[in-house]
Amino acid sequence: MGIGDDAAVLELTPGAALLATTDLVIEDVHFRRASASPRDIGWKALAVNLSDIAAMGGIPRWALVALALPASTEAEDVDAFYAGMREAAAPHAVVIVGGDTSASPDGWMINVTLLGEHSGTPRLRSMARAGDAVAVTGALGRSAAGLAALEQGRAPARAGISSGAIEEITRAHLRPTARVAEGAWLGAQPSVHALMDCSDGLATDLGHICRESRVAARVRLERLPVSSAVREAARALGKDPIEWATGGGEDYELLLTCEAAAAKALADGLLSATGTPLTVIGEIAGGEPGVTWLDARGEAVVMQAGYEHFHG
Repeated sequence: MGIGDDAAVLELTPGAALLATTDLVIEDVHFRRASASPRDIGWKALAVNLSDIAAMGGIPRWALVALALPASTEAEDVDAFYAGMREAAAPHAVVIVGGDTSASPDGWMINVTLLGEHSGTPRLRSMARAGDAVAVTGALGRSAAGLAALEQGRAPARAGISSGAIEEITRAHLRPTARVAEGAWLGAQPSVHALMDCSDGLATDLGHICRESRVAARVRLERLPVSSAVREAARALGKDPIEWATGGGEDYELLLTCEAAAAKALADGLLSATGTPLTVIGEIAGGEPGVTWLDARGEAVVMQAGYEHFHG
């Protein structure tokens, strides 16, 4: 039973574990109304939760949406918000089963709770082992590049960023892709150990794996998958694409550790199953938890941490 009563009544598939995640999406923290349409906001609010279920290797099923809006909000904007949310939900057969609405004294605030299921063993941040390879799906830095381009207004085109590159990076920021099929496939592979999504930036998120698993990681910066669109935007805006890739955040790619000997087979299998590339970027070692960044000469360099709430 869905919307209409005080709580939804949900029947799980026999033998399946229930997964639950929740994320806040707040105006001027996660999006800006000047650059994000209500439809974009709805998409992103659901996508960031889909990514959390994907990071557990699970299947997303049901969403509850709490929405607080200023009294001046137009009904058309609310309709567009839910249209964007349904667009993000449709490919995964996710159903919005309930929620709440409220007036907001200042700006849009959205909280989505997403429930999913897992019939196997969810992959946790604490499962990395010394000797594992470290790998990521897709490409890094596109969301940070997209935000930088959006904040320039019309300047990116004047700065020489091609329309194709602008489209790629701004879409990555406004309408991120949740790697649901990829997470389910990877979560079913015995050689995959730790798994999570890259939401706060590679530096922060790999640090979480290191702390939870009590291991160290070494990352080869030249191996990071950075698209030509990100490099093009970085040249035009005078930025470092590697800093976007390691600390930008909101890429929502999957970050994993796996048996080193199985890494190539995993990459080939994932590409065949989903069309998404998997790139080995480093390795896990014993020692004090933390991440060491290595340049092309193999020398350690300092990289900034990713996004952290409550840190200026």
